[in-house]
Amino acid sequence: MLKFTEDNRVLEHERHRAVLVGFTRGEDISHSMEELKGLAEADSVEVIGVAVQALSKPNAATLIGSGKVMEVAEMVKNMEADMVIFNDELTGMQLRNLEDSLNVKVIDRTILILDIFAERADSAEGKLQVELAQLKYRMPRLTGFGKALSRTGGGIGTRGPGEKKLETDRRHVERRMNDIKAELKRAKSNRETQRNRMSKSEVPVVALVGYTNSGKSAIMNRILSLTRKEEKSVREKDMLFATLDTRKRNIRLNSNREFILTDTVGFVSRLPHDLIDAFKSTLEEIKYADLILHVVDAGFKESHFQMEVTNRVLDEIGVAGAGRILVFNKMDIAESCFAADGNKKSASVTENMKGLMTTPAPEEKLYISAKTGEGFDKLLDAIECGVFDTVRVKLLIPYSEGNISSYLCEKTNVISMKYEEDGTEFHVELSKTDYCRLRAYRREPCDHTER
Repeated sequence: MLKFTEDNRVLEHERHRAVLVGFTRGEDISHSMEELKGLAEADSVEVIGVAVQALSKPNAATLIGSGKVMEVAEMVKNMEADMVIFNDELTGMQLRNLEDSLNVKVIDRTILILDIFAERADSAEGKLQVELAQLKYRMPRLTGFGKALSRTGGGIGTRGPGEKKLETDRRHVERRMNDIKAELKRAKSNRETQRNRMSKSEVPVVALVGYTNSGKSAIMNRILSLTRKEEKSVREKDMLFATLDTRKRNIRLNSNREFILTDTVGFVSRLPHDLIDAFKSTLEEIKYADLILHVVDAGFKESHFQMEVTNRVLDEIGVAGAGRILVFNKMDIAESCFAADGNKKSASVTENMKGLMTTPAPEEKLYISAKTGEGFDKLLDAIECGVFDTVRVKLLIPYSEGNISSYLCEKTNVISMKYEEDGTEFHVELSKTDYCRLRAYRREPCDHTER
């Protein structure tokens, strides 16, 4: 059981032992259940058992059938579990009935996700957004939550951002929700003012988006290291929802051009609508980006599923106009799977990669590894081409290609020229069309460090 201070802050965390329960109408939910396990582990819950039931329609009282409830109760008893986590949202009545039958704490996928967000939100605005989502979710379920509080005294599903216990009185909940909405409205106004100021400065914005744990923060840190920018790196960790608050960093390219790179909260399947609504003002940062880098975990066998989830969320928040690039990260993992023989997991990842490489897509595709740095020269080139009308680059033109040298002198902005043994080095500013035509002459190595 949790211990609280006088101001309702958590002194000690309990380590739960949980049984996961899934409901299906016949569709395959193995990926969703595996993801639920990852979410539980991300919230320091030990998963000790899994139960799945297929029914033509859910049971209004308990979601699953009475026989399955008895089976889960037996699992809880034999495995000494103190929590059951359902993969589907539960009503207040279902929460109450299930806890009465199972005699342990019962939560659902949404409660679990909201609890993770509550624990990891850093900024004041992020904490308010999470608390609002929690309260909106709890409002129609207060009866069920009241039962949970009397049973456990707190814990997952009852703590808000900053480890404070959430309100359970309906009038207090309504008042708190109104207060939070007013504060978020002021925060949104301040952000719009900052955005307008940024727009006037004409510094383009590039947004990293994608599934949680796809490596967005690692990509930002790799870009920061390659550009040698004296900017603080962002937190990266191999776990779901390591990043919740939007991070922004100024990036200066080798061409001395600058853009702002933003790292946003990752997406997940069945992301609670209340959470999307609460974070919508923050996610609007994506809407106003000049370029979106859709990051995909190339080493994960269900990459197509993750891409679909991300695209659905982007559609839901109204992202339409900005250009997009599909960035397949973790190629070091995918390529190691290509080389592994007789490994079933490797085989599935290999087939997945073949599909990713051959499936038509409207966006440009890039393959990188934030861990090794593979492909980042092409990524930075693509960013520069995507957000600037012209490109600044160093080209080495062989002396035998005098016609190209003449064209550069006559049709482009030559910043500097240097005669070398193998040809003439041009530092030029040229159109995207010219760059695409002449990129084969780009000076190597091109690591985008300031020189």
